[in-house]
Amino acid sequence: MRSGTTTCRTCRSPENWPVFAPKDKIGDWLEMYTKVMEVPYWSRSTVLGATFDEAAGVWSVTVDRDGESLELRPTHLVFATGMSGKANVPDFPGMGVFKGEQQHSSQHPGPEAYAGKKVVVIGSNNSAFDICGALWENDADVTMVQRSSTHIVKSASLMDIGLGDLYSERAVKAGVTTDKADMIFASLPYRIMHEFQIPAYQQMAERDKDFYARLEAAGFDHDWGDDGSGLFMKYLRRGSGYYIDVGAAELVADGKVKLAHGQVDHLTESTVVLADGTELEADLVVYATGYGSMNGWIADIIDQQTADRVGKCWGLGSDTTKDPGPWEGEQRNMWKPTQVDQLWMHGGNLHQSRHYSLYLALQLKARYEGLDTPVYQKAEVHHLS
Repeated sequence: MRSGTTTCRTCRSPENWPVFAPKDKIGDWLEMYTKVMEVPYWSRSTVLGATFDEAAGVWSVTVDRDGESLELRPTHLVFATGMSGKANVPDFPGMGVFKGEQQHSSQHPGPEAYAGKKVVVIGSNNSAFDICGALWENDADVTMVQRSSTHIVKSASLMDIGLGDLYSERAVKAGVTTDKADMIFASLPYRIMHEFQIPAYQQMAERDKDFYARLEAAGFDHDWGDDGSGLFMKYLRRGSGYYIDVGAAELVADGKVKLAHGQVDHLTESTVVLADGTELEADLVVYATGYGSMNGWIADIIDQQTADRVGKCWGLGSDTTKDPGPWEGEQRNMWKPTQVDQLWMHGGNLHQSRHYSLYLALQLKARYEGLDTPVYQKAEVHHLS
């Protein structure tokens, strides 16, 4: 019944679950569901490559399944790889001479091994905050390097003001089921959605003004989005630039997680040196530098030419920061036919995956049944990645 725990229309999480369920809890639930519903799910499997047979009109997908190489021959191929693409690993001068440990946030094994160590985290969005918070709780000496402004919203305020009328216990009591909430959310056109978001975030700013004052006093560079529309529009437009605070932002506001500003100039054997000459000692450097577009996976599994034909995935073309125009009117290349026949992109949060997977499935089902499926116009490719 909740936005963070309902995984599909027929698989409802128990009423005693928390609103934000841990990933392992979700994983266990899905594993149980695939067994009970006899879903043909393959674990311990890696896709090694894929090619399209133009003459036969089918894909050839090579899979390593628990050490055995298999070829699958599907008519349609769906990249359901989440919202993020390949990790953006920077190439700073001196990375080769640094004697400590370096890792992208996607490779971070957890905080336990770094008690008493000096850690520099490059970045100030979701992954950076979560990693900094966990490291601090495990007695590491943590410094966050903020390179550009970030939007932060308190989790409780977001759930109450931003989502409470749709996804909450009070919404359920008012008769707003998950299905109804998904439909209501999807019914609002993207062109005017920011106009409805701005007042909500103004209310959040007022409710948590003391927190934002402390965060500003600590030197954190905070923003509310290009037009004041806050987190969800940033998510839809660029998929980055925000953090839902569950505690780590308080550590920055209190000075427990140290804060530095600026771009990285280079690394030495033992330090990270910023553009203004600031030197930060480090035993570990974590690059919380985000991810590229999902079509990066297409380049890896198929080829770069196919990735370029699909083009950049995600974003609305709003011509705001990191969401270049022209206007798309819907999520770029998501859940709809792409410029590559029989190749589809699927991803997003639980709400989007739950809701839009139905429309993607219906499009595939119609083609399987041989129904006429005219497409008004496939989106033009304006950005490659």
